[in-house]
Amino acid sequence: MATVDQANSSRSTAAGDPLPHATAVVTAPLPAEGSYISPERPPNLPWPDIGHLGKWSVSSFKFGFGVECLRDNDPDTFWHSDGPQPHFVTVQFPRKIAIQKVSLHLSFMMDDSYTPSTLCVRAGTGLNDLQDVRYVTLDKPNGWITFDVSTELADEGEGFKPIHAYVIQVVIINNHMNGKDTHVRGLHILGPIEDSAPADDPFPFVTPSFKMYESIR
Repeated sequence: MATVDQANSSRSTAAGDPLPHATAVVTAPLPAEGSYISPERPPNLPWPDIGHLGKWSVSSFKFGFGVECLRDNDPDTFWHSDGPQPHFVTVQFPRKIAIQKVSLHLSFMMDDSYTPSTLCVRAGTGLNDLQDVRYVTLDKPNGWITFDVSTELADEGEGFKPIHAYVIQVVIINNHMNGKDTHVRGLHILGPIEDSAPADDPFPFVTPSFKMYESIR
């Protein structure tokens, strides 16, 4: 198991800059608020998967282990990079879109030195102006790890604001045991929770911890 903990918010941004910079550390054993750990199956989370709205590409891949393996929800398949570090996955959207979280499936038990140990999330309006918005350090992760891409607190005081971008990129900077190539078994890009409460509901659920149980799936 692994969790995401906040640490070292290190760079201030200009007024109106929607892309804050921060560091997160993934350790064991209990999940921190706003982060979720799930075994092999994709987690049942209230944030919608918006990845299908974008165009996906990867920095390199071995034949049969391409970008499609990130989206098939099969824990036995994986993207296998085939080139120099850093490795990265890029998702380009046709319009500016709100991005809340990244969820990825990693397995140190199965992938050993191919398992990422340091990640960076970048976002921007295009490939030429991407900014680092989140760093994550991983310690032998197993399962799905879900974390916010922003560190700016939401107005209601629970959770974090989304970022708004045309492009998001997940960069694998280092692997465990200094491995060269990398394995990622799944990747989801998640948007903010959609407000589905009826207009006449006097007491709607507004926080993620309650919205997870708002409806029967």
